[in-house]
Amino acid sequence: MVRYKGVKVENRDFKYVMHDLTNLYIGARHTYNELLVSEDIPFKLKTLISRFFVREVDGDTKIEDHIFYLKETDMSYQIYKEMKARFRLSVWKDESDGVKKPGYKSQVYRITEIIGNEELMRKKDITIVEEVHITKLGLMAVSV
Repeated sequence: MVRYKGVKVENRDFKYVMHDLTNLYIGARHTYNELLVSEDIPFKLKTLISRFFVREVDGDTKIEDHIFYLKETDMSYQIYKEMKARFRLSVWKDESDGVKKPGYKSQVYRITEIIGNEELMRKKDITIVEEVHITKLGLMAVSV
């Protein structure tokens, strides 16, 4: 169990894979190795993970840990960008951010917004990465 500013977060809270007709939602606490053996992950995404992501980082790396250390020159950054992946993050906001009541605020970011955002980089240790949202059309658009 991990604590972020007094909020209890368990590892299984963000370990899920859900599909609907056009979208794929993956909990960000999954490691890339766990995604490779999951039956719920589409074959094309498994191929991208095994060919590119696992070559750049260890297979035991969690998605939530990986995204804050990506560089614009990394192939995995380019793939997330090409898939138009979006990440749901809960960012700690307090009085210095202009809110009246301090707490976590959930918001969806594209990978380009995460890498270029100094505030998110500064708060990466207290930010909770909840999920990755990939549209199936975006996944289909990536050529392997």
